[in-house]
Amino acid sequence: MQVYIAILRGINVSGHKLIKMEALKKSLEKLLFTSIRTYIQSGNIVFSSKEKDIKKIEQNISKIILDDFNFEVPCKVVTKEKLIKVLNHNPFNKDNSKDPSFMHLTFLSDIPSNLDLSIFQERRLEGEEIVFYEDVVYLYCPKSYGNTKLSNSFIEQKLKLTATTRNLKTCHALVGLAELD
Repeated sequence: MQVYIAILRGINVSGHKLIKMEALKKSLEKLLFTSIRTYIQSGNIVFSSKEKDIKKIEQNISKIILDDFNFEVPCKVVTKEKLIKVLNHNPFNKDNSKDPSFMHLTFLSDIPSNLDLSIFQERRLEGEEIVFYEDVVYLYCPKSYGNTKLSNSFIEQKLKLTATTRNLKTCHALVGLAELD
């Protein structure tokens, strides 16, 4: 069994696409996932599965949510090992002047092709930094993620990919949950 982490885009945000985590867990059990655990109410799920095809898992989760809750929700799935690798690769880890509470990871549906970094560099607010690595974007937003112009919507529009963002604390908590198996 492989341990996976699913990160859902846009549920339980501002009263939209509401899903209770207990109901979500019951839906995911239909996919034969085991050891299902959720973290906070914003669509962070750790589970085990025999399935090895991550794209298939993502599609199955999105489909079960559509079937059971009647709305579309993009889903990004990574292995526990992949999330650990992404956290270890964080380019801001070695800079002690950076407050970890302003670090965020944006997970992309795929590795971007035709990446024009200048579009993102020009959009940064003072003090912000953005670094691309495989299918992840590292963001440092010292004026808070709520104020950045490097939002999910902007990233999705420019890259033509789905994106969902989590703060560094949430990503570490997900690894902690995943290591319980």
